Amino acid sequence: MSAPLAPGAVIGILGGGQLGRMLAMAAAQIGYRSHIYAPDGRAVAADVAETRTTAPFEDSQALGRFAAACDVLTYEFENIPSAPLKALGLADRIRPGIPALDISQSRIAEKAFFRDLGALAAPYHAVADEDALLAAASSMGPRGGILKTDRFGYDGKGQARIARPADAIAAWDSIGRRPAVMEGFVDFQAEFSVILVRGQDGEIGFWDSTHNIHEDGILRRSIWPAGDAIAAQVGAARQLARSAAEALDAIGVLTFEFFATPEGPLFNECAPRVHNSGHWTIEGAVTSQFENHIRAIAGLPLGDCATVGRRIEMSNLIGAQIEDSAAILADPAAHLHHYGKLDARPGRKMGHVTKLYF
Repeated sequence: MSAPLAPGAVIGILGGGQLGRMLAMAAAQIGYRSHIYAPDGRAVAADVAETRTTAPFEDSQALGRFAAACDVLTYEFENIPSAPLKALGLADRIRPGIPALDISQSRIAEKAFFRDLGALAAPYHAVADEDALLAAASSMGPRGGILKTDRFGYDGKGQARIARPADAIAAWDSIGRRPAVMEGFVDFQAEFSVILVRGQDGEIGFWDSTHNIHEDGILRRSIWPAGDAIAAQVGAARQLARSAAEALDAIGVLTFEFFATPEGPLFNECAPRVHNSGHWTIEGAVTSQFENHIRAIAGLPLGDCATVGRRIEMSNLIGAQIEDSAAILADPAAHLHHYGKLDARPGRKMGHVTKLYF
């Protein structure tokens, strides 16, 4: 275990979106500076950081200069190429870590990893060519399935529903005929996530799990208490999450998404980072997911993950919903987080609002 970073140290954050923005704000709160690395374009994280590097993630020279200017590195989303990071010898400096990054970038590798840990998962088939696609579609049964790109899909992107085998080719065309995974539909009672933080000494803390409600592949609301169906399965889901974090030797926050089913918690996917379903922790926990991530990667003691209040609801503000900021703040229970994005496109996460009830 390395010595804690001293105040004034620089946290290097790969990615410039809202998660990086909230990480930089949490870092500043405990005395650290942030350096954002993001490609061309507006990076809302840079609004609250000391420094920004603008370059492609594949630019090894720019990455090397960035790494040399930082004391520790982290990432705000998982679709960052790991090959340049490995080539620069940064594996020991980036957290939660390269193994977690690699596994989460491939749905097929991720499913195999968690299956080996004993996770329950939806039936799935790897799709590398048209023959495999048609065989997978025929095996999904009368309810059909969902075809998802193996890599680089999020918030419902890179996905197509297949209601019957005859739809398979059109679905594959719609995702660019890229390597994919066909997942069967499952009967579930609710969706939830397990968010944990692991410190450099191996200590693990868990936040309470919320009931997550999605629409069109995008998280719309997270509610706590989560209800009996989820509460009954959180313990088993946490054990799987703990096993995964320890197997990966990950440092920082990791998120694991599950379905509550009659057979027990069914694993959906892992995000080795802070997560949208944990935004409520900023006001609703003693220590937020963002602050605890910074504490962990900086080698500091972890903060308490306990929930405060008797009921919490976090709602994403999608597209033009951000324009109702004044009306939102008229509710004294509401805490508004505007991400600083200028273009309120349909389907784009523009902010979130958390309501606490005591």
